[in-house]
Amino acid sequence: TQSYRMIHLTPADYKTMPWANGKGVTVEMLRVDGEAGLKWRLSRASVVENGPFSIFPGIERNLTVITGPGFDLVGDQRLQARPLVPVAFAGDVAIAAEGVAAPSDDFNVMTARGLPLPEVSVLDGAAQLGAGGTLAIFALAAATVNGQALGSYDLVLTETAAQINGAVIAVRLFG
Repeated sequence: TQSYRMIHLTPADYKTMPWANGKGVTVEMLRVDGEAGLKWRLSRASVVENGPFSIFPGIERNLTVITGPGFDLVGDQRLQARPLVPVAFAGDVAIAAEGVAAPSDDFNVMTARGLPLPEVSVLDGAAQLGAGGTLAIFALAAATVNGQALGSYDLVLTETAAQINGAVIAVRLFG
């Protein structure tokens, strides 16, 4: 298992790659693999038109629209992907974006099924998060974590408590 006292990543550290279905690109911020493959991954992507999402067998997904109006996720059920509201769904169920009226960027958390589900929350202002698991804090705009300045779209990972000030998506990952 990897240990993070406090790691600060910036957009220069991220990798851009094509979607599994070839219909767009993903900006992979961080990926952690275990013996069985993917444990968890944090990424950003743009949804610019209606169409299917890639299928990821054995993966749980959580998506938060960070810019744009959002869209619907349609498959066995209809989920609303609205700005700054995390939505969770299975990665191995056929699902498509519908109602895309304008481009929307989203922040994605993928975790291996069998791990505890991540806790994903959108925070704006001052917040104190206790220790437990790995905290991944994604800055939506300039912010601070434990006094360290973050630029827009920077990512901090820590296994300690975190004092946050600013607009961020906080993800608590386990396993």
